[in-house]
Amino acid sequence: MLELPYISPSNLSGFGLYNSMKDIDTLISNNALWSKMLVEEDPGFFETLTHAQNPRFLWIGCSDSRVPAERLTGLEPGELFVHRNVANLVIHTDLNCLSVVQYAVDVLEVEHIIICGHYGCGGVQAAIENKEQGLIDNWLLHIRDIWFKHSSLLGEMPQERRIDTLCELNVMEQVYNLGHSTIMRSAWKRGQKVTIHGWAYGIHDGLLRDLDVTATSRETLEQRYRQGLSNLSQKHSNHK
Repeated sequence: MLELPYISPSNLSGFGLYNSMKDIDTLISNNALWSKMLVEEDPGFFETLTHAQNPRFLWIGCSDSRVPAERLTGLEPGELFVHRNVANLVIHTDLNCLSVVQYAVDVLEVEHIIICGHYGCGGVQAAIENKEQGLIDNWLLHIRDIWFKHSSLLGEMPQERRIDTLCELNVMEQVYNLGHSTIMRSAWKRGQKVTIHGWAYGIHDGLLRDLDVTATSRETLEQRYRQGLSNLSQKHSNHK
């Protein structure tokens, strides 16, 4: 793997315009090295990309900079269609997210949709703490709804496990939300083979975990959702 210049976080926090511009210039230089490396490996790589994109996967993930979708899955440009927002939510009124999903399903005809949360999610933690944050409070209400929905389970847990369990519950609920969208209902009704997966990423170890809520139809969506909740409850009981 190509080693690109490292930008220290301290360089981003107050060394003046000169150093800030040097940081930006480093990004451009990194890009030039990256492009050069790919062309050396495959001279026709970018020419191929100009014709079309044919990703098999749609990734709906958190905006957190520590969860780089392509990098942690080992995929190249053109192989992963990506949408990211705070806490990887799929909301029926979010036209941004739903437009991405519709394009991925109806036009690109992706085979898999991965909703990936991560442990220690700041959005989930903020929803639990319920401190006034400003505009984002409206967005975090969706996570608070999940918190209240599963309060009987979460309320029994110690704080350190509560956040990560809510991260998992959040992924499960978003899989359920997506499966009940008109986009997915229509796709499954016409027999299109597209599968929804729910994953959680561990920033502490760099590993992805399948939460076993994989859905290939409305029927399996209901079954796997209920089973996933049951598994979480059982997991909690085993920790008591």
